[in-house]
Amino acid sequence: MTDTIISLNSINPIEFFGVNNGKLDLLKKKFPLLKILSRGTQIKISGAPEQIEVAKEKIELILQYLERNGHLSENYFEQILGGDDAETVDHFVDRHPNDILVFGPNGKTVRARTVNQKKMVQAIDKNDIVFAIGPAGTGKTYTAVALAVRALKNKIVKKIILTRPAVEAGENLGFLPGDLKEKIDPYLRPLYDALDDMIPADKLGYYMTTRTIEIAPLAYMRGRTLDNAFIILDEAQNTNDLQLKMFLTRIGANAKAIITGDPTQIDLPRNQRSGLHKASRILQNIDGIAHVELSEEDVVRHKLVKAIIKAYEKEYEKEEAFLKDR
Repeated sequence: MTDTIISLNSINPIEFFGVNNGKLDLLKKKFPLLKILSRGTQIKISGAPEQIEVAKEKIELILQYLERNGHLSENYFEQILGGDDAETVDHFVDRHPNDILVFGPNGKTVRARTVNQKKMVQAIDKNDIVFAIGPAGTGKTYTAVALAVRALKNKIVKKIILTRPAVEAGENLGFLPGDLKEKIDPYLRPLYDALDDMIPADKLGYYMTTRTIEIAPLAYMRGRTLDNAFIILDEAQNTNDLQLKMFLTRIGANAKAIITGDPTQIDLPRNQRSGLHKASRILQNIDGIAHVELSEEDVVRHKLVKAIIKAYEKEYEKEEAFLKDR
C-alpha cells in the first residue's frame, strides 16, 4: 500500500469534486480498490501502486481540461474516467488543437467528437452541400452550427441562416399563446441553444440585430436567393418533396448548406411523405454534394440515449418482421 497526494491549487476544487461531491463519487466508483479522500485543495489516494498510477493519469487529464476551460460537466467527467481509447484521451488532452471548430464563451472549446462528426467536417470542407442523417443525440445540429460559426468567424461567408420546418409534433400551432414569433420560437430553440454555446451573448445579439445570423422557419426561405451564406436546414425529415426541393434551389453563389435529419422521427401528417429519403437517394453521386450517416455510436448526450435508441431499433425490427410474416 502506498499513498499519493494530488494538489488542486491550479483549479476551482468545487469544479473537480462536483455538487455534493457528485464527481468525486464517480471517481471512487471508477477505482473501488483505492481509498480516495478529499482534503480541501488536495486529494489523497491510497492503494496498490499500479492502480494509483492509472487514477493519477485520469485525474491529470481532468485537471488539464479544467485549467484550460474552467468548467467540466459531469457527463464529460464520466467520459474522461471511462475513455481508455487514444481518441478520447486526445480529445480531452487537446493534443490536436487544430481540431477545434470554435472557441466559445469562457474558453469552451467546440470540436467534432466522434468519427462521423469528423466526417461532417471533412465533407463540408470539400463540398457545398452535405446531408447529415442520423438518430437523436448524435450531434448533427450542434456540429453543423459549429461549422457555420467557424465559417463566419473565418470570413468564408458573410451570414448564417438557420432554418427548420415548423411542424406540429402533437400540438396545434394555432392554439399556442403569443404572436407568430412567440409561436415559432419553440421550434427553433435548439438552434438558439447551440449558438449560445459558441458566441458571447452580446455579440450574438448584435449578429441577430444586423441579420448576420438569421433563424427562421423554412417557409420564410421561399423566393430568396441565399448568397455568401452558410445555411442549415435542421429536422429535414419533416419536409415534403416540394419543400426540400425549394430549400435546395435557394442556394446561391459562395454558399454552403448542411441538411440534417432523423428519418425515425417524422412528425408530418400521415397523408404526407418525408422528402428527406428521396432527396438523399436521388442526389447521390453528384459532385459537390456529400452524405454522412451517423449512428448510435455517435451519441454524445446522456449515456442512456444510446441505450434508448438501440431499444427502439430492436422494436422497429420486430414490428417490420411481424408485418412481413402476416
